Amino acid sequence: MKKIAKFHKVSYEQFREGFLDVFPETEEANLTEIYENLKLPKRATKGSAGYDFFTPVNIVLNPGESLKVPTGIRVEMEDNWVLQLYPRSGLGFKFRLQLNSTVGIIDSDYFYSDNEGHIFAKITNDSKEGKTLCVEKGTAFMQGIFLEYGITVDDETEGVRNGGFGSTSK
Repeated sequence: MKKIAKFHKVSYEQFREGFLDVFPETEEANLTEIYENLKLPKRATKGSAGYDFFTPVNIVLNPGESLKVPTGIRVEMEDNWVLQLYPRSGLGFKFRLQLNSTVGIIDSDYFYSDNEGHIFAKITNDSKEGKTLCVEKGTAFMQGIFLEYGITVDDETEGVRNGGFGSTSK
């Protein structure tokens, strides 16, 4: 098995900025505790392809509601690899939990972005049965799978990333 990546926490300052954008009422002492308790993604079993991402806080989503989740996580990976993010299968099956981007794509150069490569996930409870989604702090809600990719023989791309969502299409 190739070992091609390493998960890290973003700095406290970067986490604070991203977290307060979503939860502006959070007190500094609580924010520090949340940051200190962030869990790095990990596989549940030796046979698991996906690395589980864990919620930094309790999440409650009624049907149709969405939330941007600041994970506090960044990933350093070798070139020619990508991390693809998906909802956990059970949450998708039971609640139609969806990532608003359908599949999250984390490129290797995102690690060096101004926001330190802070991985966010915008999730939606798309339950058609009226089920409220409750995910306790520290529970896996999303999974990431590393995939190797290739490029075309005539690729001459020279662009450099400096941003997150949509930054490479500008």
